[in-house]
Amino acid sequence: MNSKYSENGIILSEEQSLQLDKLAGYMIEYNRNVNLTRITEPDEIVEKHYIDSILPLTMMNVPHGTKVIDVGAGAGFPSLPMKIYRQDLDFTLLDSSNKRITYLESACGILGITYETVHARGEELGRDPKYREKYGLAVARAVAALNVLCEYCLPFVEVGGYFAALKGEKDEAAEAGNAIKKLGGETEEIKKYTLPGGDKRSLVIIKKISPTPAQYPRVSAKIAKKPL
Repeated sequence: MNSKYSENGIILSEEQSLQLDKLAGYMIEYNRNVNLTRITEPDEIVEKHYIDSILPLTMMNVPHGTKVIDVGAGAGFPSLPMKIYRQDLDFTLLDSSNKRITYLESACGILGITYETVHARGEELGRDPKYREKYGLAVARAVAALNVLCEYCLPFVEVGGYFAALKGEKDEAAEAGNAIKKLGGETEEIKKYTLPGGDKRSLVIIKKISPTPAQYPRVSAKIAKKPL
């Protein structure tokens, strides 16, 4: 397994490899009772969850100790593999599902890693002064369109920080341009890469250049009905 990581420029210690193996075993077991993921074959977990989650950290300059929020953390991707790879990062895991938060808390306990977990809706937490514009990096690996994701994620990012969207092959940056600008962001770079099995990926790196206007994020119904 380790050779697959190193072939993609990811160097892991023995302890990190063991933690990732432990996470896979726990996730597969937990998944029998709570639906977390369709990907349960070990090779697929390594490629489509672990390598896919960690690679963005090899493509960006993320300073030591950066505060990171994973918006819509789900089963813990990309945040759990990112934390194992970069234990210096200070993560907050946000999800609207209490079942997923319960899983994430138990997984963190098994792995012996420290996180803040928050059970809340992103559009509500993004207005909370305790969380709004408090993070150097927001990450999301989600199926929502980029213009929608931006409204959920950019309010958390401090000016000078970044939102990194882990996306598929399709280039969504142009159609999300209006949303990015309105929310105080600017597209800095789009990195294209391919997973070992051939799946195409894009990493959209958006820099926060000005504060997000107070009216954003809107309620989820408005975000869905009329994306920026």
